[in-house]
Amino acid sequence: MSKTTRATQSLEKLGVKFTLHSYPYDPDAASIGLQAAEALGVAPARVLKTLMAEADGRPVCAVVPSDCEVSMKKLAAAFGAKTAKMMRPADAERLTGYHVGGISPFGQKKRVPVAIEAAALGHATVFLNGGQRGLQVELAPQDAVKAANAITPVLVA
Repeated sequence: MSKTTRATQSLEKLGVKFTLHSYPYDPDAASIGLQAAEALGVAPARVLKTLMAEADGRPVCAVVPSDCEVSMKKLAAAFGAKTAKMMRPADAERLTGYHVGGISPFGQKKRVPVAIEAAALGHATVFLNGGQRGLQVELAPQDAVKAANAITPVLVA
């Protein structure tokens, strides 16, 4: 597995300190984020999943703990929209340049607004997808917010 992805290159370019972690990716897992947390031996609240959505038809990225569900109402409100819905996987792949299961909020082909769940800021470090299935980057949540130029609203129900 390559340890260099657009996500890791983006973080390096910004001077963000991070640690890479690889794990055996299970494409049949019911929850990719929960499977990653279990494989890495980390609390699911520290492993953040990257979700691509549309707010009033505009693409947005939501980053929430792997053991939580994003509230579409709160996601829409975070971006000043009336409605939000999940993006079709094929559209998410085309927009980000990553495969589902390996979508990172960093180094996407097309920059979109990013929201990181406020609760993530309560951890010393969090894990986010490193731009490839089976690859996570561990970094300080404040660094993730800066690197993704993210807002930090409450997104979970």
